Amino acid sequence: MFLLFLTLSGFCFIPTLLALQSVGMANKGPSYGMSRQVQDKIDSKYDPELEQILVEWISRQCGSGVGRPESGKMGFQAWLKDGCVLGELINSLFAADKPIKKIQSSPMAFKQMEQISQFLNAAEKYGVTKTDMFQTVDLWEGKDLAAVQRTLSALGSLAVTKDEGTYNGDPNWFFKKAQENKRDFSDEQLKAGKSVIGLQMGSNKGASQEGMSYGRPRQIL
Repeated sequence: MFLLFLTLSGFCFIPTLLALQSVGMANKGPSYGMSRQVQDKIDSKYDPELEQILVEWISRQCGSGVGRPESGKMGFQAWLKDGCVLGELINSLFAADKPIKKIQSSPMAFKQMEQISQFLNAAEKYGVTKTDMFQTVDLWEGKDLAAVQRTLSALGSLAVTKDEGTYNGDPNWFFKKAQENKRDFSDEQLKAGKSVIGLQMGSNKGASQEGMSYGRPRQIL
């Protein structure tokens, strides 16, 4: 065995290679402390009741071909992880011109993550805002499944709000998003509005300081 000898002030330290290896292995242990607390906080946001609603909606929306997951967070992740179910879901919301042309199950990690990414791009095209989007690693690595729930809930809300005939499920599962109250005015209405604003502002025509007094004039003795 290789030994390192170091002499200092009459003392001899003999760390062996085995000891050095044990130090290196200690640095690769499980995460503790703050990182564990952060992950626990993220995990606590996962909603089991919302999971049931999302599973029921996706199953109805996509049909029996997508199956159903095992109950619980890990089962939910495994169901969606390869991106196939997500691809079927987003395609079902488009009446024509399906955004994901090819959905194929694959054991390869990069293929699965690619399909998740395709779903996210299509969901954004459908109208889901960036702030409601999960990241690919949130699902594939299970880092934040509550974020996955948030994205799917936002997608369901959009489908109910748009009411395009592609939504298949109970409309009470998701709330309707507030829609823009856009109004179109004719040229005549716009001109009339400008004249009203002009009258409200009044006029300063003919205004002067005539007749105005600013106190007694200064007397010069």
